[in-house]
Amino acid sequence: TFTFSVGYSAVALNHVIDFKEKKQEIVKPVSPSELFPSLPIVQGTSKRIKVLTRLTLVVSDPSHCNLLRSTSANIRLYDIIAVFPKTEKLFHIACTTLDVDLICINVTEKLPFYFRRPPVNMAIDRGIYFELLYTPAIKDSTMRRYTISNAISLMQICKGKNIVISSAAERPLELRGPYDVANLGLLFGLSESEAKAAVSTNCRATMLHGETRKSACGVVYTVKKPRKVEEEEATLPACKKAKTQA
Repeated sequence: TFTFSVGYSAVALNHVIDFKEKKQEIVKPVSPSELFPSLPIVQGTSKRIKVLTRLTLVVSDPSHCNLLRSTSANIRLYDIIAVFPKTEKLFHIACTTLDVDLICINVTEKLPFYFRRPPVNMAIDRGIYFELLYTPAIKDSTMRRYTISNAISLMQICKGKNIVISSAAERPLELRGPYDVANLGLLFGLSESEAKAAVSTNCRATMLHGETRKSACGVVYTVKKPRKVEEEEATLPACKKAKTQA
């Protein structure tokens, strides 16, 4: 419940499968209603928290990607599909061919490869987002150095586009509020607007990308666009314009 009290309106329950550890199968996601009989109210609103299900596949061999290419019924039940590629070849495959919503970036050790512009741009064009975790950066000074270094390397290629910052927290004390996370984004090489988007609009876009993947249809949503000052001045009567300019 701590997640709800710090201002988040949605949370994803992550199920991780690492093929390197042991042979694992993709099971059906746990229904949020089983964990939360009554969903809490988001702080400062009257809306209830939105609980999503997420599947993360840690792939270290090209054969592991075959599972994502299959038409597994259980895979389609997850709201968000993420892949954590361990090699440059797998990173290229994830960016160019895999039907996923998120590509996880390693932040706990030095990257074994350099990011290249063509696959990153292709992922951006396909509506895929790159995920950076902030929890390692607040737990250990060495991982903090790797997190910042790897994040800046990615920013040099993607120019701050399609970035999502999340926690992967296992305990409440590892969580930070949205504004604190946005400030951490500045250390990762993001601008102020990009850092805010990484914890808000980009997260929403990832959710919508997941809905499109699940339904095989497009998803349309509207955003209220603020009126520009020029447009407001154009609608003012001539007398009021003169007073404003004076």
